[in-house]
Amino acid sequence: MLFMLCGCGKQEKVPYTKTDFYFDTVVTLTVYDTPDNRSKAESLLDDAMAECARYDDLLNAYKEGSEIWQINHAAGEWVLVSDETKTLIYDALKYCDMTSGDIDITIKPVKDLWDFNPDGDHAVPPYMILSKAISHVNYQFIETEGNKVRLNDPEAQIDPGFIAKGFIADQLKAFLLSKDADCAIINLGGNVQTIGAKPDGTLFSVGVQKPWADSGVYCDTVEVGESALAKDTKSTAMRETQTAVATSGVYERYFESNGKIYHHILDPFTGMPVETDLDSVTIIAHSATDADALSTTCLILGSEKAESYIRSLENIDAILIKQDGTIIDTKKP
Repeated sequence: MLFMLCGCGKQEKVPYTKTDFYFDTVVTLTVYDTPDNRSKAESLLDDAMAECARYDDLLNAYKEGSEIWQINHAAGEWVLVSDETKTLIYDALKYCDMTSGDIDITIKPVKDLWDFNPDGDHAVPPYMILSKAISHVNYQFIETEGNKVRLNDPEAQIDPGFIAKGFIADQLKAFLLSKDADCAIINLGGNVQTIGAKPDGTLFSVGVQKPWADSGVYCDTVEVGESALAKDTKSTAMRETQTAVATSGVYERYFESNGKIYHHILDPFTGMPVETDLDSVTIIAHSATDADALSTTCLILGSEKAESYIRSLENIDAILIKQDGTIIDTKKP
């Protein structure tokens, strides 16, 4: 969980915020504008929340009638989907392929066997039931043809949870930019994307939650956004800036049974929570889609492989928090 630490003091522009619940998480959108433009800012927030509702109708695997739901219930037949759904699936498949299936968008049959809700049925699924579900998990079951998608295993099901909030955050940013917003924060349950910088020209600060601590206890902070200096640079459009942050942590959703902790990040090959030496991964990137997907990817890879992989990428950094409390910040040598 991330918390925005971004007051604007007595700046000319002030924050206008709207909060709602979509994608099974709290959505908080903030735009900065002058007091004279209050009605404009509030109207923009209403329109952006309407976009959230639209994406929930498209991409929520658990919402009856959504395009993802339609694919999952089409019994292997082709489903015509929107450009947004097609793009999300293509982006997800890229990460599935890159990790050779360590991340798998068809994890839903396994995921549905677990209940990590605080008041849920905290039972480990029986081996035989898990094995049957695993047989229907393979991203290569997904076939695409233009805007048509189908699952060639009728019992396979898509759940884009590892990437969807980041993807939607990027789409909301594009929407706000199309409406001339120049200073905004998009927070989808801790998946943060920003536009511009704070009204005083400084970057936004994002607190990184300390694993297993009370909410709001931070072990580090990162700065994201586009400074006023960068905005005045003609080459800005030609380069990326780090504007997005996403965190995945084994402490976010879990239960304890017989002295063992079972968390929500599942191994597609075993159906069990992944074995990792990491408690948390925070990714800082330009794309919220990449930040969201990479945070889960790196947690699965473990600290050594994750650090090496992130250091091989341009304009992407990570804060890796190991189970022994060690913090690895790839911005540092």
